[in-house]
Amino acid sequence: MRAAILRTYNEDLSIEDVAMPACPDDGVVLRVLACGVCRSDWHGWTGEHPRVKPGQIQGHEYCGEVVEAGPNSKWKVGDLLVAPFILACGSCPACREGNQTICVDQRLPGFIEPGAFAEYVAVPRDFNLARLPEGMSPTLAAGLGCRVTTAWHALTGRAQLAGGEWLAVHGTGGVGLSAAILGRALGAHVVVVDVVQEKLDHALSLGMDAAVNASEGDTAARIKEITGGGAHVSVEALGIPVTVNASIHCLRPLGRHVQVGMPVGHTAKQEIDLNAVYMSNLAMFGTRGMPPHRYPSLLGLITRGKVDMSPLIAREIPLSQAGAELAAFNGPTPPGVAVITDFTR
Repeated sequence: MRAAILRTYNEDLSIEDVAMPACPDDGVVLRVLACGVCRSDWHGWTGEHPRVKPGQIQGHEYCGEVVEAGPNSKWKVGDLLVAPFILACGSCPACREGNQTICVDQRLPGFIEPGAFAEYVAVPRDFNLARLPEGMSPTLAAGLGCRVTTAWHALTGRAQLAGGEWLAVHGTGGVGLSAAILGRALGAHVVVVDVVQEKLDHALSLGMDAAVNASEGDTAARIKEITGGGAHVSVEALGIPVTVNASIHCLRPLGRHVQVGMPVGHTAKQEIDLNAVYMSNLAMFGTRGMPPHRYPSLLGLITRGKVDMSPLIAREIPLSQAGAELAAFNGPTPPGVAVITDFTR
C-alpha cells in the first residue's frame, strides 16, 4: 500500500510502498476513505511531540471502510466507521467510569503505531469506533477527527457551557473554529480571537458575535468590554503562553478556562498568571479527545441539522500533499482544514 512516512523531522513526508497492515484479533483493517491533517500531526512532524519518531506513519483523524475484521471484532466487511484518536482499553477504572480519554493503556494510531496517512490502517480495540451516519460524507467525518470531538467534549463534558453564556475562543484553527461553531449551536454568544484577519472574517460569516484581532492590542480587555465583564468560558486552542494568559485574563469572576491547545516541546512548561486564577476564583480544565460513548451526542447534533460543520473543511488534497500541509502550520494558516481524500497520488 501507499503511505506517507515521516523520515526526517521538518522535511517533506516520503511517499513509499509498504506492507499491508495485519488485522488485530480485536479490531479491523480499514481502507482509508479520508484523513484529516491536524496541528497535532505537525507537533510530531517538527519533532516536538515526544512519542512521534522517524519512520512513523502519521494521521489520526480518519474514516474508512472495513476490508478485514478480526475474530473478536464487532464489525463486518463493508462497514463504514469513524474513529476517536484515543483507543481506550475498556477495562481499567477510568474506562469503566466512562473516562476513556484518561485510559491508562491507550493505543494511538498516528503517534506510536501506524496511522492513516496511508491507503489502509489497522485499528485494534474496535469497540471504540462508531458507524458513519447515513448521509454523512467520509470527508466530513474525518474532518470531525480530533478537532470537533475534542471541542465538543471541552465545551459540554468539561466546561459545561450553557446557552446565553459568553464563550471566547483563542485561535480559530481546526479545533478553535470547531469550538466556536459548536458553542454557537449550544446557544452561547461567541467571540473569536486570532491574528489572521481572514480567519476572523470567516468566523464572523458563520454567525459569531464578535471577533478580536490579537495583533491590535490588549485582547483580554477588549473581550471584557465586548462581553460586559468577561467571558464565562474561554477556550485556548493554540497552547502557547500569550494565548493561554489572554484566555485566563479575559474571564469574568468564576469563569472557566479550558486548555485545548497542545503544549508540547518548548511550550510544555510555561508561565501563567496564577494570581488571576486566585483572585477571580477561576476554574481551569484540561481536556484531550472525547470518550467514544459520546459520539452519538455529537453525530446526532449534526445529522439532525442542528449544526453544520461543513464550513470546517476548506480543501481536499492527495496523499502526496500531506507534507506540504504540515509545513504550512509553521506560519499563519488560512481558514478551515485540509482532508486527504485521494490516496492514489
